[in-house]
Amino acid sequence: MKYLLRSILENILECFTDFNFIWHIIAAVITYILVTTNVDWYYFINTRSNIFLYISFPAVILGGILPLLVPLILIVKGHIFKKENTKILGWLVAEAVLIGSIISSFYKAFTGRIQPDLYNISTNISGNFEFGFLRHGIFWGWPSSHTTVAFAMAFIFIGMFPKNKTIKYISFFYALYIGIGVSLSIHWLSECIAGAIIGSIIGITIIQSYRKRDLDKKLF
Repeated sequence: MKYLLRSILENILECFTDFNFIWHIIAAVITYILVTTNVDWYYFINTRSNIFLYISFPAVILGGILPLLVPLILIVKGHIFKKENTKILGWLVAEAVLIGSIISSFYKAFTGRIQPDLYNISTNISGNFEFGFLRHGIFWGWPSSHTTVAFAMAFIFIGMFPKNKTIKYISFFYALYIGIGVSLSIHWLSECIAGAIIGSIIGITIIQSYRKRDLDKKLF
């Protein structure tokens, strides 16, 4: 467990080093463009319909539940059936979920982005930020935690099963569905795009760390 903790701390730092940090800047720049050009707002007001609500609701639920269930199931299954690879996969997914939550919450604590008002489509609030510290909590805002975690998880599976097209496609489309789903409801489009970028970096960083350190021998 001490190695896992060290891995988490190291990988959080790695997500902000060198070229990885540039991707954070790219995510912020894309957000700035989508906000200032009112793309966020136009996307929001043009996706107000029951069919989009039906599409988005499961994404909000699944994006909150699966990050808890998937690693737990994998870890427990690995222990019960004595499958080391399954257990390792579970811990890597858990690490992706934890780091994704930490980084997205860190940004939210300082950006204070105001969430879409589903009951008011007459006032453009897409550019409203409450910069500071915890001025708008860490539940809402930039980037989307749902999307960040979903893409971080997806890239763990993609990285662990690079030759399995079925797993790769399912993982990617799961993350894409979560991102699109929450962009139709509780988040602005730019928050989901930023979450996809940051989440992808997190997943790739964890996989690269796993390969470099041979965690299957050091952690378990």
